Amino acid sequence: MTDTAPSAKPPAAAVIYALTIERFRGITSLKWKPSRGVNVILGGGDVGKTTILEAIALLLSPVNPTTLSDPDYHDRNIEAGFSIEAVLSLPAGAGISSQMKPSWPWEWSGEEAAVPSLEHDGKLTGEPVYRVRVRGTEDLELAYEIVQPDGSADSFPVALRRAIGLVRLSGDDRNDRDLRLVQGSALDRLLSDKGLRSRMASELAKNDVKNELTTDAQTALKNLDTAFKKESLPAGLDLAITGGQGASIASMIGLTANRQGVQLPLASWGAGTRRLSALAIAEQNQGDAPITLVDEVERGLEPYRQRTLIEKLQTGSSQVFLTTHSPAAISSAATSLIWYVDHTGQIGPLDATKIAKHRKTDPEAFLSRLAIVAEGATELGFATAILERALGSVLEQHGVHVSDGGGHEATLGILEALAAGGLQFGGFADDEGKHPTRWAKLHTTLGALLFRWPSLCIEENILAIVPDDKLEAFITDPAGEKTGTRLRTLADRLGIADKDFAVLKAKAGTNFKARIVEAVLGTVPTGKESEKNEYKAHAGRWFKSVDGGRELAGKLFSLALWPVLKPQLLPFCNAVRTAIGLTEIADLHG
Repeated sequence: MTDTAPSAKPPAAAVIYALTIERFRGITSLKWKPSRGVNVILGGGDVGKTTILEAIALLLSPVNPTTLSDPDYHDRNIEAGFSIEAVLSLPAGAGISSQMKPSWPWEWSGEEAAVPSLEHDGKLTGEPVYRVRVRGTEDLELAYEIVQPDGSADSFPVALRRAIGLVRLSGDDRNDRDLRLVQGSALDRLLSDKGLRSRMASELAKNDVKNELTTDAQTALKNLDTAFKKESLPAGLDLAITGGQGASIASMIGLTANRQGVQLPLASWGAGTRRLSALAIAEQNQGDAPITLVDEVERGLEPYRQRTLIEKLQTGSSQVFLTTHSPAAISSAATSLIWYVDHTGQIGPLDATKIAKHRKTDPEAFLSRLAIVAEGATELGFATAILERALGSVLEQHGVHVSDGGGHEATLGILEALAAGGLQFGGFADDEGKHPTRWAKLHTTLGALLFRWPSLCIEENILAIVPDDKLEAFITDPAGEKTGTRLRTLADRLGIADKDFAVLKAKAGTNFKARIVEAVLGTVPTGKESEKNEYKAHAGRWFKSVDGGRELAGKLFSLALWPVLKPQLLPFCNAVRTAIGLTEIADLHG
């Protein structure tokens, strides 16, 4: 599902071909081969999307980060450490081959970094790549390494990481580093003035700060100089701007722009403007296409600017990793590879062709923690109502979303596309006797998260267990709107004008429940083909809607039918509870 096949010529920009994360923050273990272009990462809250971006940012950080803290280690297990490793294809200008100690390349096979073969006079037959990693040690320190083909590890220096390039637009960074002269920032690479810091320090040191002091302060400084002399300490004290640990003098300099006659720092403008500005700076770097990280691409951007940004990223040459919860951004990502992080923390591709329609009609399905694809509107309403009882609240509070798959065939295709990426989704469908092998394979993958009736459809399964003395209650619409029209559909099928329940039941005799099933499903009676549209429309007056599905779920409890279907439905409910971190329950209550 990736487009990282070997090529003889390295790309013009740095590309991550494979990423492995072990025991970093909330991620236990993740292996991923992203696309060369734009990678859109979807999923619900707290599944690890931002952590993936932060792992890449840490690995390619253009500065040496400060000491780690225990939450950076999975389950706070500092002794086990953590590791973030990437297989990188680097352009010639990255400078990895010009280090004092050479780093030897691996060969990219299309699936992994392989040790170069010795059968071709020492020449690589595949694309040269490099394995780089950062480890969190038990001393709460970071170890940056380049892994050599012989198994040894050399330093992965900050200068090389800066040369690779990284633009990071995080979701909560108020002072975006790429708008300031921080070492390795987009602005720093654009201006490329290595002597600026020393010239600034020299000029600032010329300022006579002492003369700006009050008289009393000047006296205090003079007395301090005298005390230094008595203690044989350095004398001739003065005040000047000096460097030190932390932010350098240059990092305090950032871009400003005119706003109503006042020069204001760009870092103080809106989040959307800051993000677009940082990307514009990166574009101006001649031949520079840094790896770009965008967390919550919609932050600070209206839908039309989200689409503009997505289109800009898709036409660029940088490899991009972005997260989003925006339907507008998802629909604009036409040429991006869409990835989904499921509730287990695993990431897998979403087949753009197979999910295209679903992505447009219900993008929220790919923005939830656990998505459940129901076969149709009735199944959507029924499954939602049953799960609300199982979870004790509306599904949105738990990050669960039930969507309409658009029919039996379409639902099967969507679920297969999702399962192909090794992802965990839920499904709720009928058994129409079609594609038994495909459904069986899907059930093996999803387990109890896939619910299917043993045979036939939802309405038939419920009607089959309704006692005769409760059929009138089954027909009755709790909202009081459809009861009469439902009785009329039965009268039409029985060929009588009277729609009184007792009259209908007497007329149908032992076939009464069968006539109800036909009306519920909109079955066209033999000999009535010329009126098929009218008879098919009968189904819409019963349960063929989301509200109809909810009504069916309610009747399970109001008519005391739940104990019969509990063995079938409760395992599905508990599978959903388990998937979102809740304990199993023994029963549902009306």
